[in-house]
Amino acid sequence: MVDWLSSNIANIIVIAVVAAAIAGAVIVIIKDKKAGKSSCGCNCSNCALAGKCHSVRDNKRQESN
Repeated sequence: MVDWLSSNIANIIVIAVVAAAIAGAVIVIIKDKKAGKSSCGCNCSNCALAGKCHSVRDNKRQESN
């Protein structure tokens, strides 16, 4: 087992770094989604799908008011 670990340490390190980067990206996406931020970072007025991505959330807000 130690021989296998020593011969594959570079691969293990690379996989760990990639996994950490993916986990970090997922965490940022989840935080942004909970904060109501847009996924593209632009404002919706310039988006071709502006009426589609927020229609469900906006309809729920209007019904509750």
